[in-house]
Amino acid sequence: MAREEELTARLAEVRRRVERACGTAGRSADELTLVAVTKFFPADDVEALAAHGVGDIGESRDQEAGEKVGALAPATRAGLRVHFVGQLQTNKAKRVARYADVVQSVDRARLVRSLETGRAEAVAARAATGPLDVLLQVDLGEGEDAGRGGAVPGELDALAEAVAAAEHLTLRGVMAIAPPQLDEDGTFEAFRRLVEIGGRLRHIHPAATWVSAGMSGDLEAAVAAGATHLRVGSAILGSRPAQR
Repeated sequence: MAREEELTARLAEVRRRVERACGTAGRSADELTLVAVTKFFPADDVEALAAHGVGDIGESRDQEAGEKVGALAPATRAGLRVHFVGQLQTNKAKRVARYADVVQSVDRARLVRSLETGRAEAVAARAATGPLDVLLQVDLGEGEDAGRGGAVPGELDALAEAVAAAEHLTLRGVMAIAPPQLDEDGTFEAFRRLVEIGGRLRHIHPAATWVSAGMSGDLEAAVAAGATHLRVGSAILGSRPAQR
């Protein structure tokens, strides 16, 4: 019970932070989706969070995620949207496409092809229903901070077209991680640039309305910039346990 109480208190505090950030930005918290990043934490924690209204979880390690999702009670799994939020190797994409509902880290055409194949196979085997939602991960870094993950903005149009052409994938928007070493103003500007990139993408692909930005330490900047999805791990779940 102590762990569930801890999670409840942490979740409540994060929700208060989101509410305060929305109040400052003149937004409604209803515009935001909170993705609780549960990587390295057990299925029991996911069950506890789901019981307190969390409808989206994030994972970033394929084997761990697949086992964890499979261990959830059927009713819990039915009410959850599982986001794969980490860098994804092409050779693991087919497996991820079987259990995830969203992949937030699509950054190259080869990955699009593997996800499409994996999702098509999952749908045919009735292991999944409907298309897999995907976000394009954008590299917001400049100079020394470039190349830390994601496609550069000039590559996004072609990548978006590849997703749009895939029968079993749906393009939902963009995702990014703020470059390191930025102060609060710099982080806000980076996220604001992501929102603008997402807006340009949306002119061509109207369903691409999601902007995933902000984590435990910078969610306020993401809310202020106009993000729609927040990926929050340690602020909800605490310090990461030792890796198995």
